Amino acid sequence: MCVVFPDFRKPVGGYGRRRRREASRYIVFSRLANFRRVEKLTARLVTVCREAGNSVKMVTFSALVRPLASHIHRQLARQARSHRISPVRGCNLTACSSKYVLSQMHPMWQGPLAVPGGDRQSPIDIVVRKSIYDLKLKPLVTKYDPHTCQQIWNNGYSFLVEYDDTTDKSTLQGGPLEDKFRLCQFHFHWGETNAWGSEHTVDKKLFPAELHLVHWNSDKYSLFEEAVMEDNGLAVIGVFLKVGKRHEGLQKLVDALPAIRHKDSVVEFNRFDPGCLLPTNTDDYWTYHGSLTTPPLTESVTWIIMKQHIEVSHDQLAVFRSLLFTSAEEDMQKSMVNNFRVQQPLQGRAVRSSFSPFLKEAPSAEGDKHNH
Repeated sequence: MCVVFPDFRKPVGGYGRRRRREASRYIVFSRLANFRRVEKLTARLVTVCREAGNSVKMVTFSALVRPLASHIHRQLARQARSHRISPVRGCNLTACSSKYVLSQMHPMWQGPLAVPGGDRQSPIDIVVRKSIYDLKLKPLVTKYDPHTCQQIWNNGYSFLVEYDDTTDKSTLQGGPLEDKFRLCQFHFHWGETNAWGSEHTVDKKLFPAELHLVHWNSDKYSLFEEAVMEDNGLAVIGVFLKVGKRHEGLQKLVDALPAIRHKDSVVEFNRFDPGCLLPTNTDDYWTYHGSLTTPPLTESVTWIIMKQHIEVSHDQLAVFRSLLFTSAEEDMQKSMVNNFRVQQPLQGRAVRSSFSPFLKEAPSAEGDKHNH
């Protein structure tokens, strides 16, 4: 979830693969060299023996050894041409996140970060078979007023579509929530290609992008700034984006993005209904207790991750990737891509589901110390 700042990430496995490939080729070609030496020695032996008058015997010896050496030479040459090094498994960004080049990461992620609490951090991988079906989870109730939409802001990490949250005109209730939460903004996280980009994953599956609709608890707190620092302060709906057909509801937003290409750019943006970005089925979701995915990383978030994704076109995501982390005044411009945090350990937390793929019942409310 975005509040501030980014995360550049780039796999560096190529160096290791190159070294392994070079080492393998060295072994193969060393063997080839040895057999070439055998051929040379055989030829020399033939010459010596002929000079000694044993030509008949050496003709027989040569007829046996030369075809054998030539056959081995051909086999090893074929092996060298066709030899390939394949990884045991493909690189998943969750598993390979520790291998990213430090110098290419945003300064926010280069040094140690103070993590309050530290055992309820986000994002996570949702393991479907370990999620717990909870009969008590209710349907979500969203009430969004498009007229509360105010502006789009490039904050140097993502772009935020901000809403007027001084009243209860755009709210979220139900689901795992006991209180009313006001919408304050939504934003996205995305990758430099369609192969990755989402912060959360489902059974290690990555999506090209992820939408976060950020709400704060207006029943308990007076301001977002207060709620963000407190338990049960925020509720964030996460929606995965998948490349497919063009999303007509999103297009109005995409058309406005070139105006905020640089960091700190702000443009007025009105009458946008964020409900158009929700999947048709909002009854099926996972929920767990976690944190912001940017500093201050406070563990104040009830995450609600939709099971159903939405489709957007490749061209629409390309406009996301055309934005910049940098301001217009900076000499070196950096594309706004890979703006996600590495995944965090679950640390024994329960991930509950509102649907029942495995009919596994949830523990009692008394057993969940974070139950709201």
